[in-house]
Amino acid sequence: MRMRTRKLIGTIAMLIFIGFYVIFAMVAAEGRITDAPKPVQTIAYIVLGLIWIVPLLPLIRWMGKPDKV
Repeated sequence: MRMRTRKLIGTIAMLIFIGFYVIFAMVAAEGRITDAPKPVQTIAYIVLGLIWIVPLLPLIRWMGKPDKV
């Protein structure tokens, strides 16, 4: 598969994943985090803001693989 095709598929997959993740993060933040103390809220928001990267790392690596010659 060409890199251009992988990037197109990967971009669509990332947008779909992020769309679902945003909903999950909003539900988590509204449900449990608002009752926590401020320092815990801060840590939770930082974690929720960065954790989405971890499941996407393999996809990003796959997208960046060079074409086979």
